[in-house]
Amino acid sequence: MATQLSPESHEERVYNGRAWEDFCDGLKAAGQVIFRPEAPDTMLDRAEGWRWLTRLTRAALDMAVEYGDPAFPGFYQLSNHTIRIGADNPDNTYFNATISAEYDYKISGYRGTAPILTFGSKANRYAVDGTMATTGEIDQRTLKVDGNGYFEIIVSQKEHPGNWLRLEPDSTMVIGRETFLDRSTEKPCAIKIERIGRVGGPPPLSAKQIDEALQETARWVHGTAKTFADWAQLFAKDPNDLPPVHQAMSINGGGDPTIRYYHGYWELKPDEALVIESEVPNCLFWNFQLNNYWMESLEYRYLPVHVNKHSARYRPDGSVMIVVAAEDPGVGHYLTTDGHATGTMLLRWILADSDPQPRCRVAKIADLRAGK
Repeated sequence: MATQLSPESHEERVYNGRAWEDFCDGLKAAGQVIFRPEAPDTMLDRAEGWRWLTRLTRAALDMAVEYGDPAFPGFYQLSNHTIRIGADNPDNTYFNATISAEYDYKISGYRGTAPILTFGSKANRYAVDGTMATTGEIDQRTLKVDGNGYFEIIVSQKEHPGNWLRLEPDSTMVIGRETFLDRSTEKPCAIKIERIGRVGGPPPLSAKQIDEALQETARWVHGTAKTFADWAQLFAKDPNDLPPVHQAMSINGGGDPTIRYYHGYWELKPDEALVIESEVPNCLFWNFQLNNYWMESLEYRYLPVHVNKHSARYRPDGSVMIVVAAEDPGVGHYLTTDGHATGTMLLRWILADSDPQPRCRVAKIADLRAGK
């Protein structure tokens, strides 16, 4: 005779399917974000919204199910070429690991040749309040690397000599960012993370683990979708501009403290172009990108939708002129809107000695072609 399970225990929820039903109901509820009244209701934006939720689900399942045990961490990617979240940087490779301040960890590997490699510990609360606060940082400026390019970083609450990444009691994630100027010539890093003192492998999957992971996945999808829909709604209040007013929000959302973020929203008619002009500071890296309304980077694998310090066409005085439009007007550094009438955008200065304010204006494509 089977053992009687306690009402609504994890075991019962998994055995009778309630855990799965609640997971599916949570994903269904996340779909209401796509129907928000201020969101664009074109067929393209609606279709991208549904695709975005599938991408968030894939990311969350990796985070909570496949790599959710902080006792046995591994690097995965919350953002990559086909999962795009929160104005993900087209020039980045992201590395994420689920951790707990209860343990100490070691990150080790080979540096590669990309100009920027950073690691941050975060308190991942996207499923709760839409934040991912920084609790520790280390980057290439202080990272000690041996003659063969090898390095080790200790990740812990207690300070450690050498390369050390601080954890706070509420730290739950490590994020690595490898930033490339030119992926075709620069060598990527090769890294891993492991818990110090680990013995053996993980125990068999428990009902508690899978039940909690499924519910966390659904909450994270809904919370993350709401967070960036909220951001897009905020940016839309000041269209076709890049105001310097969202820095704290960017950092609290998981941003890198070494980056100066200029978020914006663009809205153009088919015959219009957004012209962005700016001096370029002395900095390690900069880039500008176009996103859709859901703050996914546009299709940078195939189309000109972003520009960086290496790829930019500079004017004689060292400044840049970026032109965003449905058609190339033949002036400035052209980026395509890829069939969209609206979207978000982001300019980053990284480790810059100043923060020049970009100047934005809307012009007719025909006038730009005529030299006006």
